[in-house]
Amino acid sequence: MSLWTSLLVAAAIAFALKLAGHLVPAQLLDAPRVRRITAALPIALLAALVATQAFTGTGGVLVLDARAVAVAVAVVALLLRAPFIVVVALGAATAAVLRALGWA
Repeated sequence: MSLWTSLLVAAAIAFALKLAGHLVPAQLLDAPRVRRITAALPIALLAALVATQAFTGTGGVLVLDARAVAVAVAVVALLLRAPFIVVVALGAATAAVLRALGWA
């Protein structure tokens, strides 16, 4: 399969998924259970992304380095109800200091 064929197939699949989303009946989307699930979905996806980026290295192996400590510091800051920008700054500063000290 050539690059252009793969690209066109992927575009067609993406278009079909978007079209299918518009064809779902509104009463199905208004159900309380569906609303709860769709409200929690972005949180779950973001958590999975953070976990994947923070705890995996090259080849998908588990790595505990400065990134893991930075995530732990950010979680503690969140539990202490720190503003989001403070949480991000603390996590970044933690990772930067640990990397500067040689703990990659």
